[in-house]
Amino acid sequence: MFVHLSACLFVHLSLCLPVSLPVSDLRAPISPSQVEYDGLTGRVEFNSKGQRINYTLRILEKHRRGHKEIGIWFSNNTLVMNSTSLDINVSETLANKTLTVTTILEDPYVMRKTNYQEFAGNDQYEGFCVDMLKELADILKFSYSIKLVDDGLYGAPEPNGSWTGMVGELINRKADLAVAGFTITAEREKVIDFSKPFMTLGISILYRVHLGRKPGYFSFLDPFSPAVWLFMLLAYLAVSCVLFLAARLSPYEWYNPHPCLRERRDVLENQYTLGNSLWFPVGGFMQQGSEIMPRALSTRCVSGVWWAFTLIIISSYTANLAAFLTVQRMEVPIESADDLADQTNIEYGTIHGGSTMTFFMNSRYQTYQRMWNYMLSKQPSVFVKSTEEGIARVLNSKYAFLLESTMNEYHRRLNCNLTQIGGLLDTKGYGIGMPLGSPFRDEITLAILQLQENNRLEILKRRWWEGGQCPKEEDHRAKASGLGMENIGGIFVVLICGLIIAVFVAIMEFVWSTRRSAETDEDSAPPLCHHVCPLFI
Repeated sequence: MFVHLSACLFVHLSLCLPVSLPVSDLRAPISPSQVEYDGLTGRVEFNSKGQRINYTLRILEKHRRGHKEIGIWFSNNTLVMNSTSLDINVSETLANKTLTVTTILEDPYVMRKTNYQEFAGNDQYEGFCVDMLKELADILKFSYSIKLVDDGLYGAPEPNGSWTGMVGELINRKADLAVAGFTITAEREKVIDFSKPFMTLGISILYRVHLGRKPGYFSFLDPFSPAVWLFMLLAYLAVSCVLFLAARLSPYEWYNPHPCLRERRDVLENQYTLGNSLWFPVGGFMQQGSEIMPRALSTRCVSGVWWAFTLIIISSYTANLAAFLTVQRMEVPIESADDLADQTNIEYGTIHGGSTMTFFMNSRYQTYQRMWNYMLSKQPSVFVKSTEEGIARVLNSKYAFLLESTMNEYHRRLNCNLTQIGGLLDTKGYGIGMPLGSPFRDEITLAILQLQENNRLEILKRRWWEGGQCPKEEDHRAKASGLGMENIGGIFVVLICGLIIAVFVAIMEFVWSTRRSAETDEDSAPPLCHHVCPLFI
């Protein structure tokens, strides 16, 4: 293949030279001050030594009907092929061949072993892609040599038409395969070939976990906000006051407790004293009722409305109590890409020169366009050089990292402080990259399909993705365990405080009653015996 390509370049470049440098261009007078001008071949520039610079040569392939342009050669020694019509021996197979594989360090696809200094060659690396490459080599009977990409990039186009990263090495024939978390895009497909996807994924949002406060002694108050508790207290006081006034105004709440006594026929009483008016709503609120029953229509209206109010309040409280006692609720300031685009408090970005950056740059969706304009104009830059740098930025600042969902899932398993926000922004796949027109494309694609049918790729993914100590539930649901004192201990505190207050009030009542009895009945039995003895009868 390479002999034919070099011959093609030699022959067709010689054919292109008369076209690239016509006589009119060569005969054009060049003054000392004029070293740049537009000729028939485009822009003509010379350096200080009189050599032409910044030129391009068209690569032509001879056909029966003439010549066909199949690529462009740039003056910076970059070759861009745009056709697969080279006459390549398609019967060539991978068996017994040694291929150069370019890759990039990215957990868990390609990683260096902890003691990689003790190894040499391919044995220095491990990961999902390394294992997959071994499986492909066993199926197709080829050997390989792994090399890291020189500039540490996946590949993005340059303004002059060349490519960086692994794409550039495939274009320049420095490598035969690119095996990594290598996203298949339309722009890359124009200059290199891809196999069928070996993994399907999408862009996701990685952010750090914001947990609410842990359950405490007074967690039973959490189902309602402080404002709701305050309004409930005000409602209780308002109902007590209205009940007291309605009972005083209504003649049907006044009655004679002793109708048979002739001397007390004109004595009327009202059961809704101030104390009873405060006690009656409490009995209804606690779902226990009260021995004080309303007689008048007005007081019954007040009672009915209060009972309906307490029914809804108690039902809502009961429904939410279990969740608030057992779950550490997550406080997520953003829930989707739209929320991210509508705010400026949280920064967001992606890997520079990767497929995710290209996705936002070429997107025509309004939300993604706004996100791209933000990322492009934000200073200091929100782009990072690697996934590890992006994750560190997420953990140490208000930063949301846009990356592939598989990487998101992997790092969330390793770090419980990370979480995924929303769903996937798009759908795409990882593939194995090859130079344009590679004769091994079909063989590698068939081998990948065979690994998928045998579930080998799924087994490899579980090997490298599972094993983290973080729970699978992304909403941090509580495990099925009993409630401890740290959850409901506060209600015991309330009970003890209530008992202490009751005993204190009882003592105060006893002292107050004793003093009044002493003042009104000095000739009777001793106050202590008079009031204490009935307690024990």
